[in-house]
Amino acid sequence: MREKISACLTVGDEEGNIRRCLASLAWVDEIVVVDSFSKDRTVDICREYTERVYQHEWLGYVGQKELIKKMAAHPWILFVDADEEVSPELRDEILREFESGNDRLLDGYEFPRRVFYLGTWIKHGEWSPDIKLRLYRKEKGVCTGREPHDRVEVQGPVKRLRGFLYHYTYEDMSDQVMTLNKFSTISAHGMCQEGRRFSLMDLLLRPPFRFFKGFVFKRGFLDGFRGFLIAVISAFGVFLKYAKYWEMLRIKRVPKGSAQSAEMNR
Repeated sequence: MREKISACLTVGDEEGNIRRCLASLAWVDEIVVVDSFSKDRTVDICREYTERVYQHEWLGYVGQKELIKKMAAHPWILFVDADEEVSPELRDEILREFESGNDRLLDGYEFPRRVFYLGTWIKHGEWSPDIKLRLYRKEKGVCTGREPHDRVEVQGPVKRLRGFLYHYTYEDMSDQVMTLNKFSTISAHGMCQEGRRFSLMDLLLRPPFRFFKGFVFKRGFLDGFRGFLIAVISAFGVFLKYAKYWEMLRIKRVPKGSAQSAEMNR
């Protein structure tokens, strides 16, 4: 018999996305959900697909995933976000690996994530290929990273699969800008906690470099006007992060360890 897989989802106010995500996970051996006290129907929808739905205060993107990993009953963990969907091709590829026993020689699998943005799939730029290590042997992996960007690190051999993890990242540009505003604040606060020195060169040079990297070097221009928008808004996000960091250092708007800074990580 193949080794079993626990799909783990950390969610919050995701009623618009969660059903599509859960439906794409019908093949796994269990689904575990940790909800950060949603105010919409997220929990009710999750309970249609699994009994293992829990609520816990938000510990950050890294902390919440480390928490849910400990709740999983099976030896393999599959992290999927609420706005993502496992494609049929990726599902079949994973099942072939496990049914053939290849998984017993490995400690993790990574696969490309394809982003749906403003009505079409993005195939170039910084968003493609977006390789994610999301399936791993529980005892060999740890969730780490700098908020709000978590990642899994695995001690052992990892194989790259070809099937896509679909990502329905933003409803529209307004949603993108709101997320950018939230994430830039979290990142700036993280730099404050690290005691990082502010540099005017970071503020002046990193945003245009980010645009050049995404639009030219990684050929975002091949996605047309959408590729241009992605590069511009990403560069603006970098500018916001360093501008907010300057603001926090000079005005001390968010004291370290304050209740406001904890809420920022939701």
